[in-house]
Amino acid sequence: MDSSIDLLRSVVKDSRIGLPEEVFLFISELTPLVNVDLLVKNDQHRTLLTWREDGFYAPGWHLPGGIIRFKETAVDRVRAVARSELGAEVEFDLTPLTVREVIQSTRNVRGHLISLLFRCSLLTPPDEELRFESGRPKPGEWSWHSTCPPDILEAHRAYASYL
Repeated sequence: MDSSIDLLRSVVKDSRIGLPEEVFLFISELTPLVNVDLLVKNDQHRTLLTWREDGFYAPGWHLPGGIIRFKETAVDRVRAVARSELGAEVEFDLTPLTVREVIQSTRNVRGHLISLLFRCSLLTPPDEELRFESGRPKPGEWSWHSTCPPDILEAHRAYASYL
């Protein structure tokens, strides 16, 4: 057993910057993951959603979000998600708007999440190159939504009342 743990340690250089994909997915089969979701609203009360299409969920709109890294604060992850998924800076309430537990009964990989929803507003505009224009959205594109879209990810349908 020690040799297996040593092997994992040799593969994981610095878990604070993330894990190799295979290690991350394996760990997600062993323990719940804690993530942040960003509820970004504009002056017209529309919600900023991004298109996700990655094989873990059916393609659909979702709130930008990400898994908290080892020794990373939720606050730092909110800022990192805004930069990486939106190309923007946000301000936000330091206390989550809600906390929800998501258990996917049909799969083990990424099958148990504790999600912290943060109310955010943009300090800088999102990356215009990622704006969804028309047709079928591409992964990572964003769009403002006045209501909960019918093709929102099932895991985010529970946020419908916030949209």
